[in-house]
Amino acid sequence: MDFIWNKITEWLKEILVSGIMSNMTKLFDQVNSQVGDIATQVGTTPAAWNSGVFNMIRTLSANVILPIAGVILAIVMTMELLQLVMDHNNMHDFQTWIFFKWFFKTACAVMIVTNTWDIVMGIFDMAQSVVNSAAGLISADANIEITSVIANLEARLMEMELGELFGMWFQSLFVGVTMSALTIVIFVIIYGRMVEIYLVTSIAPLPMATMLNREWGSMGQNYLRSLFALGFQAFLIIVCVAIYAALVKTISLDVTGDVSAAIWTCIGYTVLLCFTLFKSGSVAKGIFGAH
Repeated sequence: MDFIWNKITEWLKEILVSGIMSNMTKLFDQVNSQVGDIATQVGTTPAAWNSGVFNMIRTLSANVILPIAGVILAIVMTMELLQLVMDHNNMHDFQTWIFFKWFFKTACAVMIVTNTWDIVMGIFDMAQSVVNSAAGLISADANIEITSVIANLEARLMEMELGELFGMWFQSLFVGVTMSALTIVIFVIIYGRMVEIYLVTSIAPLPMATMLNREWGSMGQNYLRSLFALGFQAFLIIVCVAIYAALVKTISLDVTGDVSAAIWTCIGYTVLLCFTLFKSGSVAKGIFGAH
């Protein structure tokens, strides 16, 4: 009777170990692929990321938003002239130089509005250059391979009792679902940033039309700060990935052959990566003082 029970136990263990190994070997494949794609995505300019969307946004900005920006610019500069006149005691202390000042500011404002697209793209080109330089300096392998974290994983699993293997099998299924969710989170953060860039750049002429007005100028200044924050958020994302890669390399040193500890350590670092990626936007805005 014991012989039959041992055979059944051995058969169940082989099935469970086979299932666990199958789950383990592909457990982090999606995350590894998504993390490996981060540097490429954040190091790409809006023009290169998706030419179809870029051209559509540029056309909308030039044909729909720019004429409205022209009207706003006319209103803003008229208010600027009235303010200049009123500043001198309602023309009692009238000086002709204020008109030269107004003409100069108006010419600069018109130049800024008509070249808004080049200014905005120039900011992202500069940010891309910084990101690509950083990626070349701190690039590291961020792939997680659970089979390399724990040596002789299959042999260790075979040493476990049947109950432990059932628990490990359910655990590997749960972790697989969790990693799929984390993969989606990383995708949404990285691709969501690019969509946000397109949304922000589509209305660029409107805030830029207020740049040189004393009362409305804060709108344009905050807009520029937002652009710099979006551009250099990519640099913070690269730093997050570099830290993640460094932490991943220490997993095998942190665990002492405990399979569950290794798995949950990997998940913990991946959750940490998602959290830091999510926070990178607010950190960048805080640094540049953007609202």
